[in-house]
Amino acid sequence: MRILNQNQEDLLSLERNLLNDLQMALVSFGASKSDLDTLNQSIRQVDDLFLLVIVGEFNAGKSSFINALLGERLLKEGVTPTTTQINIIRYSDENQETLKDKNILVIGAPIPVLHEISIVDTPGTNAVIRKHEEITSQFVPRSDLVLFVTSADRPLSESERAFLQQIRDWGKKLVIVLNKIDLLQNDDEVEQVKDFIKDNSFALLGIQPEIFSVSSRLALQAKQGNPHLWHASHFEELEQHIKSSLDETERVRLKLLNPVGVGLNLNQRYYDIVQSRLNLLNDDWEVISSVERQLNLYKDDMVHDFDYRISDIENILFEMEQRGQNFFEEYLRIARIPDLLKKDRIQNAFKLEVIADVPQQIETKIQELIDWMVDRDFRQWQAVLEHLEKRKNAHEGKIIGDSFNTTFQYNREHLIESVANRAKRVVDGYDRHLESESIAEGAQNAVAAAAAIEVGAVGLGTLIAVLASSVAADVTGILVASAVAVLGLFVIPAKRRKANQDLTEKLKNLREQLVKTLSTQFNHELDRSLERINTAISPYTRFVRSERDSLDQVNEELSQLQIHLINLEKQIKQMTS
Repeated sequence: MRILNQNQEDLLSLERNLLNDLQMALVSFGASKSDLDTLNQSIRQVDDLFLLVIVGEFNAGKSSFINALLGERLLKEGVTPTTTQINIIRYSDENQETLKDKNILVIGAPIPVLHEISIVDTPGTNAVIRKHEEITSQFVPRSDLVLFVTSADRPLSESERAFLQQIRDWGKKLVIVLNKIDLLQNDDEVEQVKDFIKDNSFALLGIQPEIFSVSSRLALQAKQGNPHLWHASHFEELEQHIKSSLDETERVRLKLLNPVGVGLNLNQRYYDIVQSRLNLLNDDWEVISSVERQLNLYKDDMVHDFDYRISDIENILFEMEQRGQNFFEEYLRIARIPDLLKKDRIQNAFKLEVIADVPQQIETKIQELIDWMVDRDFRQWQAVLEHLEKRKNAHEGKIIGDSFNTTFQYNREHLIESVANRAKRVVDGYDRHLESESIAEGAQNAVAAAAAIEVGAVGLGTLIAVLASSVAADVTGILVASAVAVLGLFVIPAKRRKANQDLTEKLKNLREQLVKTLSTQFNHELDRSLERINTAISPYTRFVRSERDSLDQVNEELSQLQIHLINLEKQIKQMTS
């Protein structure tokens, strides 16, 4: 049983908590199953024995190296692949083999060194047997110490270089074992190969790992009855290095450091992924903000243009008002009394000269207004769609609902109903027939009143003439009669002014009602237009907002975990017995 001091227990507890928090964060983010499995294995690893993993190409001498390390021929050796699965070598009171699953074989042996460590023999890493490489690469992240075995007759092959980079990415403590040095002619050749490995491993890893040159074959022979071969095997220096790594404090340090290394690697990897997605979403956010700004400007422009177009409709009624004033000026005067006495003629004249085709003009303008609204709406729809289309592929398969509703749907009949018909009802509220009839009757009444006054004046003059006995009296009577007649002349002008005032007031009310109706419907339809656009792109905008919130949370969690894991790593490295 391994006994830890209080400081080690605290560090162990902190490590478990941090790695569990990382696991939860990665699950929430949707990390791959293999990465989650790796992290889970690393969490369990802290309670396992020290795990020594042997990797390298087949025929590099991994099995002979393990046999030399154990001091007996426990594993088969050969020039063809002898390991097609993971072999986990552990201590047991007797030799035994247990197939844990189709890819993992647990080998038990009563060898003292196995009290302290478990040894993992992996398949070759070369691409010739791809399945072997997959098994090996999956197991390496669980290791506490990786011994990378390469052959002196073929050092650092292409597949070994690629695998070294994988080990670098996992931040594993690595020792390179140059095996089969007995195949080389002398020590100079050994040093040349070691220098080659040093240069290339540094270029690949960015660090200089420990390199030991050995002959596993000679070391095993030395341990099995030929001690004179021990020195030539150069195995002792490597064994001493491994033993120093198995010192209790050092062993605990490595045991704690390796899961932290896995955690830091995964944390950094997914932090980079989150940052990349956030950068992408920032672009999306800017696009959405740009669309919102454009839609606001579009609304402002539409309101401004609508005001300009509505003034055209108002001008139609202003022109009608001017024609009305001209009409009254022309017809409501004494000289036109014969015409004024004919109601139908006045009525028809008012319809033709004043009202004319005003309803048709207004209807035409409203139709033009509707066509303008439809065209502008469609153009804005296209502009937004084209603006967003380039963002669509970046989130393929992630957006719930249609990413964009690309079908422009605008019911022109609805616009005619909501805008044109409402406006028509307002215009129809100005009864052309009733108004022209009223004008005609007013003209007739004006003539009748004037005539009555004239008759009254003549009668009064006659009466005065009869009663007067002098010329002066007659003159006076005529003058009085004339004065009264002149009063009659003011009746028609008064009627003219009243007609002008009435027409002006009615057309003012008509303009106000029409503008109000059109403005209300326009604003309603404009809001509906903007709503349609927002609804069409809503799956995209919802996705961006939701994804951004989620990523911000994960980003914060990973940032904090990274800080805590780095601090933990420093504490572990500074740990003493």
